[in-house]
Amino acid sequence: MSYLPPSAPRPQYRAQGDDRTIAVLTHLSGLIGALVSVGWLGFVGPLVVWLVYRDRNAFLRATSAGSFNFNLSMWLLNVAAWVCLFTVILIPVAIVLWILAAVLLVVCHVLAVLKANKGEVYRYPLQLPVLQ
Repeated sequence: MSYLPPSAPRPQYRAQGDDRTIAVLTHLSGLIGALVSVGWLGFVGPLVVWLVYRDRNAFLRATSAGSFNFNLSMWLLNVAAWVCLFTVILIPVAIVLWILAAVLLVVCHVLAVLKANKGEVYRYPLQLPVLQ
């Protein structure tokens, strides 16, 4: 599956058996990992799910890849905020980046959990397409 821009038609996925539960846990693992590690390890849970379930079906592969890509983007945003903090003059920019990352992280993961519970794939905003 190649990268699709947000305006492209979305492929239909079929969630079977416990796929919806695994997808919900994938999104929650990214959120919990990011909150517990203060934004540093949110991508680990979705990466583990992608490695374990990527060959099971397209729904879990798309769900875990999207969650990983988004959490990696939020990690990079966190790194940029830390760089701004150490620049001293850019401390207000660092604060804005941290607030933006925190709001995006919580809101997008909650929306993703709700979509995954319905058996749908959530397309995260601001994600770098690393995993497909």
